Amino acid sequence: MIRIVFFLVLVGLAAAGAAWVAEQTGNVVLTWGPWKAEMGLPVFVLLLGIAIVAIMLLWSIVSALLRAPGRIRRHHHARRHARGRHAITHGLLAIGHGDPTAARRHADVARRLAGDDPLTLLLHAQAAQLEGDPEAARRAFRVMAERQDTRLLGLRGLFIEAQRSDDAIAAVMIADEALKVAPQATWASQAVLGFRCAQGDWNGALAILDSNYTAGLVDKPTYRRQRGVLLTARAIELESKNRDLSRTSVMEAVKLAPTLVPAAVLAAKFESEAHQVRRAMKIIEAAWIAQPHPELAEAYAHVRLGDSARQRLSRVENLAGRTPGQIEGALAIARAAIDAAEFKRARDALAPFIADPTQRVAMLMAELERTEHGDAGKAREWTLRAVRARHDPAWTADGYVSHRWHPVSPVTGRLDAFQWQTPVASLPSERGAAIEPQPFDEAMLPVPERPTIAQGLAEPPREVASEPAVIEPTPQDNLPASTPVDEAVDKPADKPVERVEDKSAAAPGPAVPAAAPAEAPEPAPPLQAAAPEDASGGPSPSAATRNSAPAGRAAPAASAPASSAPLGPTPLYRTRSDLGKPAEAPIPAIVPIIRPPDDPGIEEDEAARDEFAEQIAPKQQAGGWRGFLSRFGG
Repeated sequence: MIRIVFFLVLVGLAAAGAAWVAEQTGNVVLTWGPWKAEMGLPVFVLLLGIAIVAIMLLWSIVSALLRAPGRIRRHHHARRHARGRHAITHGLLAIGHGDPTAARRHADVARRLAGDDPLTLLLHAQAAQLEGDPEAARRAFRVMAERQDTRLLGLRGLFIEAQRSDDAIAAVMIADEALKVAPQATWASQAVLGFRCAQGDWNGALAILDSNYTAGLVDKPTYRRQRGVLLTARAIELESKNRDLSRTSVMEAVKLAPTLVPAAVLAAKFESEAHQVRRAMKIIEAAWIAQPHPELAEAYAHVRLGDSARQRLSRVENLAGRTPGQIEGALAIARAAIDAAEFKRARDALAPFIADPTQRVAMLMAELERTEHGDAGKAREWTLRAVRARHDPAWTADGYVSHRWHPVSPVTGRLDAFQWQTPVASLPSERGAAIEPQPFDEAMLPVPERPTIAQGLAEPPREVASEPAVIEPTPQDNLPASTPVDEAVDKPADKPVERVEDKSAAAPGPAVPAAAPAEAPEPAPPLQAAAPEDASGGPSPSAATRNSAPAGRAAPAASAPASSAPLGPTPLYRTRSDLGKPAEAPIPAIVPIIRPPDDPGIEEDEAARDEFAEQIAPKQQAGGWRGFLSRFGG
C-alpha cells in the first residue's frame, strides 16, 4: 500500500513539473558557428530528455558488445563446472552402490570438466580403492595432501592405505603429521596413542591423552579411566626397575579408576609390603564389589604376610560374603579351604556349581579328591570333565583371549579394551549340537520298508504274552563280583522281532517265545549267562531261546484271521531242522562294560597305579558257551 501511494505521489509531481514547464514563456537559442537554433523552453526540455535516453541506450549496446566475450567464457565455464559436478555426484553414487566401472567413467569425465575441484580428486581416489588399485589411490591422496584445502583429507587417505598395506611405521608417521596440522583430529590422536602404547612409551601416551582431553575429544570419566589404565601399565613395567615411581603411578591409578583390577592388586601389594593392611584390604574390597576376580581374592588372602592357612580362609570367606552367590567367591573359598585342609568347607562351597561345572571348578574337585581321599580314579574323572567343561572368564578384547591383562588390544590397538568376561566360544547356545531334520528333507527321504516276519513265524497275542524270564548273572573272570549289571534298555513294545538263530545249541529243541509286557520295561540280560543243560547234555530249549533273543525286546501283536484264531501262542521261531545248517560266523568277543562318559575307567585293583600310566587293553575272550566252558575248564 505504501508503494502504491509513493508511486502516485511521484506521478503527481511529474505531472506538476511538466505543467509548470509548459506554462513557462520564452525561447532557448543555441548558436554553434553558422548554425543557430531557437525553440521554446518546453520543446528544449523534451529534446534534452530524448537525447539523454538515446545516449544511455547507445552506451548499453556498446558495453554489452565489449563484455560479450567474457560473459560467453564465464557461461561456458559454468556449464563445464555444472557438468563436472553432475559427474562427481553420479560417480560418488556409483561408489556408494559398488559399481567400479561407472565410478571410473564418471571420474574421467569429472577430471576433464572439473579437474581443480577437490571432490574430483576424492572421486578418483575412492574409485581406485573400489577397483583395488592402491597405487592410483595413493597418487590421488598425495595430490590432495599437497593442497592446502585438502591436506588433512589426503593425509587421512594415506593413513588408511598404509593400514591396508600393513605398514605401521608409515601409518604412524602420517598420523603424527596430521596431528600437527589438526590437533583435534580424533583418528590421528587415537593412532598415535595406540602406537605409543604398543612401543611402551607410557609418558608419550599420557601426554597425548592430556592433549586430547584439553581439545575436548574425550569426556572427563573416559579421561580418568584411560589415564588410570596408562598409569597402571607404567607401574607394572617399572615394578622391578623403579619401585618408587611404580608405587606413585599405581596409587594415582587407583584414585582415578578404583575398579581397575590390575591397579587394585598392585596397589594392595605395595600397601601390604608397607604394613598398611587395612588400606590394602579396602582397596581390594572396592574393586571386588565392582568385579570379583581371582587375582583380587589371591591378593586379599595374602594381604598380611605370615598368616596361617586357616587365617587366610577366614579372610577369604569375609571377602566372598560381600558378593554372595558369585562363583569367584566360591572358588576362592574352595582354594583357601583346600590349603587349610578344610575339605568339607571346600565341598560345600563348590556344591552349587558341580551340576554344570566350569574348568576351574572341575580342577578344584579333582585336587580335592586327590588331596582328601587319595582317589586317583575320581581325580582323573574330574580332570576329564574339566576338558569338556565350560570355559571360565578370561581377559578378552576384540576376540583375543589372554591369561593376563594388557592396556591395549593387540588386534585393534584400542586402549582399555580388555574385559574380564567369558570367551565367546564357550557361551551357551540355544541351537542343539545335532542338526534337526527339516520337513523338506524328511519328505525327500525314501520310505523305509517295514520288516516282514518270515513264513511260519508268528508272534503271540499281546494279551497272552508270558512274563519275561530273568536270567541270573554268572560271575566272570574279567568283572569284579560287585560290578552291577548294565542298565536295562527300554525298547518300544511294537518293534518288529527279528529272527535270531541259536548257534550255541547242540541239539534242536522246541523254541519258547521271549515276550515282554507292552507297558513296562524289563531288565536287559547280563553279558554272559550259564546255559543249563537238559538230560541229553545240550542246553535246554528255554535257555537256548533266552540266549538267542534279547529279553528287553518285545514282539508286536499279530493280527490273525478271524476264521483261524489260535488257541494259544504260536511259536515265534521255527525248529532247527527247518532252517538247515546255519552259516559259519566268527564268534563275537565279550561286550565290554559300557561306562558313563564321565567315568575315567579305573578299576578297583588299578587305583594304586599311576593315574597317567597307559593301560594295556585286556585280552579278548571268546563269547558264547565256548568262552563259558573255556573259563570253567569244561
